[in-house]
Amino acid sequence: MNRTLAFKLGAIAFLVLLLLIPLTMIGGLIDERQRYQGEVLRDIARSSSYSQKIVGPILIMPYTRTVQHLKINDQTGERYQEQRETSGRLYFLPERFIFDAELGTERRARGIYEALLYHSDSKVSGVFRLPQKLGLGEKLDQYRFDAPFLSVGISDIRGIRKDLKLRLNNESLEFAPGSGTSMLGAGVHAQLSMINPEGGQDLEFAFDLNLQGTEHLQLVPVGRDSRVMLAADWPHPSFIGEYLPSRREITDRGFTAEWQTSFFATNLEEVLQQCGKDSECANLLGRSFGVSFLDPVDQYLKTDRAIKYALLFLTLTFATFFLFEVLKRLSVHPVQYALVGLALALFYLLLLSLSEHIAFAKAYAVSAAACVGLIGFYTSSVLRSWRRGLGFAALLAALYGLLYGLLSAEDYALLMGSLLVFAVLSCTMVLTRKLDWYSVGRSPHEDN
Repeated sequence: MNRTLAFKLGAIAFLVLLLLIPLTMIGGLIDERQRYQGEVLRDIARSSSYSQKIVGPILIMPYTRTVQHLKINDQTGERYQEQRETSGRLYFLPERFIFDAELGTERRARGIYEALLYHSDSKVSGVFRLPQKLGLGEKLDQYRFDAPFLSVGISDIRGIRKDLKLRLNNESLEFAPGSGTSMLGAGVHAQLSMINPEGGQDLEFAFDLNLQGTEHLQLVPVGRDSRVMLAADWPHPSFIGEYLPSRREITDRGFTAEWQTSFFATNLEEVLQQCGKDSECANLLGRSFGVSFLDPVDQYLKTDRAIKYALLFLTLTFATFFLFEVLKRLSVHPVQYALVGLALALFYLLLLSLSEHIAFAKAYAVSAAACVGLIGFYTSSVLRSWRRGLGFAALLAALYGLLYGLLSAEDYALLMGSLLVFAVLSCTMVLTRKLDWYSVGRSPHEDN
């Protein structure tokens, strides 16, 4: 390989590394704009309501128990009984739990940023089946029960849109703020009438819950038999949590999903017994599932993915440029390579700024068209032919098309990228199979 060719290849490699500096700066700008977007979305959620997690209802019965302790008098050695009173709570989960919700979504804008809010119109129902003797044994005279209450954990009660009323058997009761137990965190509770300590009762409950939230809606399946049905006008759901829906249907107009669980799958009774009653029970709250209402078309995420292919894109473009130079016996200065490289880097800045105002696909098309047009016009003079410039622009447009395909087909990005590199290498080998590389870089008078 002669010195001229070695110098040219070294200069091209150096330019590729040098162009990583503006690309890195654009990548930092993407992260900065993405963080600012996150701050705006959190601010919108702070002024409306955050993600919602619903736990319950759980029936809670406070009690006071008289306990006899055997004591020995240290002076006389006599034995005597001492009474002590201890307090506690009994926790009961529903035998059947049904949650049926219709959800609608809306967008809230602040400047150029938008947040997606949902409104849930939910119907909650089920039944508590209290065991005989309430599990306390035979000495019921040792227990004094206070008024029981029904507790529902709701992570952000600001999202409750209407007054809550509990229908318990034939009785209508009001909910009050606060879950009444730190185990569930924030929420609401309803005071109940006294329950027969003999147990063996069925308590049918129902209430309507109109709730607003952002990003996620999650539930904990508290029933021995739990059935959750969600229907929404959001066509891009992402199902999250410990359990996937047993049935789901997603269309362009929205989705429907249904979950059905049992105590065998959730083991919530044992989890509830293990929870510390004076603090929030993370193990209980973690047994949740639900749906995410995040917008899949995140321009910052797609732009960031696009810039990850920048090195491959620069290399392929410079390789194509170099092939034109070699095959057509032209002399292209490294400065001209650098200007083409800067135009390629400018594409990502255009894409970032335009995608904040128009759809990502349109922003990509406009940015690619602008760069292809600019580079095609410039290379027409560099390659000394408008046909060569047009051919180079067509190849560049094809590369932009392939890059968009890589961004759209995330699951097949590696496969498509590998096939692209293989195809470029194959074309290079075919086009240069008869090329005398020793003569590359020589001037015409040296050949004579």
